[in-house]
Amino acid sequence: MQIVSACLIGCRCRYDQGACLDETIENLLKEGKAIPVCPEQLGGLPTPRPPAEIIGGDGFDVWEGRAKVVDNTGRDVTEEFKAGALQALQLARTAGAVSAILKENSPSCGSSNVYDGTFTGQKKAGVGVTAALLIKNGIDVRSELSRSE
Repeated sequence: MQIVSACLIGCRCRYDQGACLDETIENLLKEGKAIPVCPEQLGGLPTPRPPAEIIGGDGFDVWEGRAKVVDNTGRDVTEEFKAGALQALQLARTAGAVSAILKENSPSCGSSNVYDGTFTGQKKAGVGVTAALLIKNGIDVRSELSRSE
C-alpha cells in the first residue's frame, strides 16, 4: 500500500482547484494499492486557495523552525501545512503504507524540487513539508515523475 497525492488521481484539490491526473497512479487506486491524500486540505486550507511557497529553506527546514510557508498574500500558513502533513502521516501509518508518490514542486508534496519562495515560478532543490515528514518517518517518497512501477 502507498499514499498518493490526491490531485494525481484527478481530485480537484490543488490551490487553483485544478488536478494533475496521472492514469497510472489512478489505476493504483482502482486496484486498491493506494490511498489518496491532500495534505493542504487535511490541514484545513480551502480549495481554491492562494498559492504558497516555502521561504527560508525546504520542508525539513520548516520542521526545524528555520523556514516557513507563506501564501502570495503574505499569510503564514506554516501551521496548516504541518497539521496536514501530520494527518497524511497518520493515514500512511494506518494504511500500512511504506511508500508515497507525491506531486513534484508542491510546497507540501515535492520530493526533489519546490518553488523557491519568490513566487516567480523559479524552483530549487528540496522537499515539501509533507514529503519531509514522511521521509523522517521511514516512508519512501517519490514524485510522479520518478516513480518506478
